[in-house]
Amino acid sequence: MRLLPLFLCLWLVELSCCEGTFQGSMAELHGRFSVRLYQALVQTENVSNLMVSPASVSLSLGLLQLGARGNTLAQLEATLGYNVKDVRVQDFLLRSHGDAGNGSHSAALQQSCTLLLQRGVQLLSDFTRRAAAWTDGGVVRADLGQVNLTGRHSEEAWSLQAGSSSGGELSGSGEAQHEAPLWGQRLQMALVNTVAFRGVWHKQFLFSSTQNLPFLLSDGTAVKVPMMHQASEVGFGQFRTPWDQRYTVLELPYLGRSLSLQVVLPSERKTPLSSLEAQLSARQLASWDAGLRRTKMDVLLPRFRMQNRFNLRSVLPAMGVSDAFDPTLADFTGISVTESLYVSDAFHEVGIDVTEDGTKAAAATAMVLLKRSRAPVFKADRPFLFLLRDINTGSILFMGRVMNP
Repeated sequence: MRLLPLFLCLWLVELSCCEGTFQGSMAELHGRFSVRLYQALVQTENVSNLMVSPASVSLSLGLLQLGARGNTLAQLEATLGYNVKDVRVQDFLLRSHGDAGNGSHSAALQQSCTLLLQRGVQLLSDFTRRAAAWTDGGVVRADLGQVNLTGRHSEEAWSLQAGSSSGGELSGSGEAQHEAPLWGQRLQMALVNTVAFRGVWHKQFLFSSTQNLPFLLSDGTAVKVPMMHQASEVGFGQFRTPWDQRYTVLELPYLGRSLSLQVVLPSERKTPLSSLEAQLSARQLASWDAGLRRTKMDVLLPRFRMQNRFNLRSVLPAMGVSDAFDPTLADFTGISVTESLYVSDAFHEVGIDVTEDGTKAAAATAMVLLKRSRAPVFKADRPFLFLLRDINTGSILFMGRVMNP
């Protein structure tokens, strides 16, 4: 009888170890996907300030996985690194999605993933059931020939077609959508996801400490920007890429400490941010958690706000998801066996607002001289990368760069 408690104890320890290992593996796979997605966008989108939500895009691809079959499914699995029909994978992703969405009182993440489906398509009941549990937006039937997802009136069209679903302007990058004339002639799908975040810092920046200071652009010119300042204990680390390029990482937690903003800055002022972007890897992202140390520092970070809209139709095939967008190769018979469905577009809209306290309250910039301090200084006065991460799961909610605040 004495062996039973010992056996149970060992089993619980082993189970806990396995769960920890599984979460670590999922975080590594998500980190790999995040870096690949960001680097693919850098290559295809000719914009200065850039950001994307890897968490939102991966959830959208997970929704497609539920209805994909054959090589279409294999490509989605290979790109994400997992099969969403695995119970543990589903639990992890939906838990991460829920944690990020509900968060603390001071952090709000609003995201919606919706699969627009040509009206009249007969859906399989199994897919409908799985999709309803997967995302807030779910599946919306629409007359795709009448919905202009890339135009300025998309908000009105969305509200009419989606009813009570999350609204918002759903648009592409402004490029002409070549397949639009085919809508109404061929049954299609459009995958739309939107995401926006606003949080309050664990320690807020004071408006009275914000100054107009120079920010060095990539072309060598300088512009004056509102530079926030605070002296506090933050996560800080110095790292090297495999090519021996030095860079620093600063971590600022939001209230509740479940989410944080990581700012990545090349150590040498003359090193272009593009050089660091090209050398990023999931392994480096994973090393930051162990390499960051609590350090009291003077932190100077520009106030910035950005919003990007992309059509990922050209980005995802470069990452290996190509069959889904090909009307002759796509296999979504897990959604409907009577229709030949393929993904015509994949729209992604993302925005972030970083201010002194996390609100949009306007304030006059005060010209206040900083007191000299013996503490080390982290001054983001040149282009930098940023990542907004879920500390508990390691999920990368946002990833982007600031070239000009």
